[in-house]
Amino acid sequence: MLRKGKRRVAIKIDMTPMVDIAFLLLIFYMSTTTFKPPEVKSVSLVPSHSQVKLPEKNIINVTVTAEDSIFIEYIDIKTEIVEGREITVPERFYRYAPIERFNYELVDVRRQLGLNVEVVVKADRDASYGVMRKLMRTMQEVNINQFSLVTELEMG
Repeated sequence: MLRKGKRRVAIKIDMTPMVDIAFLLLIFYMSTTTFKPPEVKSVSLVPSHSQVKLPEKNIINVTVTAEDSIFIEYIDIKTEIVEGREITVPERFYRYAPIERFNYELVDVRRQLGLNVEVVVKADRDASYGVMRKLMRTMQEVNINQFSLVTELEMG
């Protein structure tokens, strides 16, 4: 008598719950991760004997790096009403502004902060002359004829 062998039953694993958990974890980590804040480039300043203090508020800080990159930094102070009281909340912004779009970025920042802001230029000692000339010409085009140049205090 011939005996037939037992038929093997194929095991099937349902992968749907594992995929659901994987995507839930992915969404959770993406939503709770704090992204790296923009790096503020280090700038080596030009030495000077001037001891004039910069204003604490209402300034637009324009930074020119040694690689001729231009960054605009400003603090926008907003007032919010919390539980019936007004609270001022300072918020710091950094913008990369290529020299071709610098005038548009500067006008946009001045429109946000108001026209009574002072522009402070912090340029690296190795920044090229051409970029600084374009920067000053652009500021004149948007009616900024006075600005402060940040320097390093030279002792002696």
